[in-house]
Amino acid sequence: MRVESHRDLIAWQKAIRLVVVSYRVTHSFPAEERFGLTQQLRRAAVSVAANIAEGKGRGTPSEFNRFLNIANGSLTELDTHFVIARELGYLDQSTLEAVVSQIEEVGRIVTGLRKSLG
Repeated sequence: MRVESHRDLIAWQKAIRLVVVSYRVTHSFPAEERFGLTQQLRRAAVSVAANIAEGKGRGTPSEFNRFLNIANGSLTELDTHFVIARELGYLDQSTLEAVVSQIEEVGRIVTGLRKSLG
């Protein structure tokens, strides 16, 4: 399949699913976290998908690689925020494991995409 736009990228598609999951999980966080951890989690998740899209839109492999690197950094930030949320009791262990599994999957795909760029 030819990749015409960022929407064709599996990494972007899975990153969008990760955004949706992040919003759903944080919906149940305490109200006092609305401008704290909830906002940080959501921004990090959105950043992953946005950086994949922006990198693809830049048109050069080196720029795409740079933005994929930023997306990878946002994935590690997202992982850290979710671990903190678990430690604070905002989500259970099984939810953490499910979300971390998705984060790791997107990370593997982003890494593979970066390697394919050379």
